[in-house]
Amino acid sequence: MQTIAIDMDEVITDTAAKLKAWYFRDHGRKFSEEEIRGIDLKKAIPAEHLEVFQGYLNSPGFFRDLEAMPGAVEVLNQINQCYELYLVSAATEFPPSLKDKFDWVMERLPFISWRQVCLCGSKRIIQTDIMIDDRPRNFTYFNGRKILYSAHHNVGEERYERVDNWQQIAEKLL
Repeated sequence: MQTIAIDMDEVITDTAAKLKAWYFRDHGRKFSEEEIRGIDLKKAIPAEHLEVFQGYLNSPGFFRDLEAMPGAVEVLNQINQCYELYLVSAATEFPPSLKDKFDWVMERLPFISWRQVCLCGSKRIIQTDIMIDDRPRNFTYFNGRKILYSAHHNVGEERYERVDNWQQIAEKLL
C-alpha cells in the first residue's frame, strides 16, 4: 500500500477564510482575490496590523473550528481505505494549534487514528510516496510524488503537479 502525506491548512481546512474573516471583524477590510493573488495573506496586511494578524494564528481555538474544504472529508475517507494516510502539519510554529488541530481531526475525521496525525516543526522529515501540500517549500527535501494544492499564494508556481480541489484529488488518486 502506498503512503501519502496530506497537509492540513489550505488543503484540508480553509484557514485563509477564517483569517480574512477575523481581519474584517477587527479592521473592517476585505481582500479581493486579485489583491492577494500570488502572495501570502500576511503580505497584504498593513505593517501596523501584522502583529495582530500573527496573533490570530496563536489564539487558542483559532484552528479548532475551521471549515473543511469542499469534498475533503469524503475524499479523505476514500483515500484512507486505499493508501496508508498521514495528515501532516507544521503546527509547532503556532503552539496553541497543536491541540486544536488534533481535536479537529479526531472530531471531523473519525476514520483517522491518532497514529495517522503528524504535527511537526518541519516537513523535511516527511518521506511518503505522495505528498499533497499548498506550500512549495515543503517539497524541497521530499523525494516522492509532489502534488500542489492550489491556493492564492501559489498561483504562479509551475514546477509541480497541481490540483485545484478535492474532486481533482479523487480523480488522480482513486
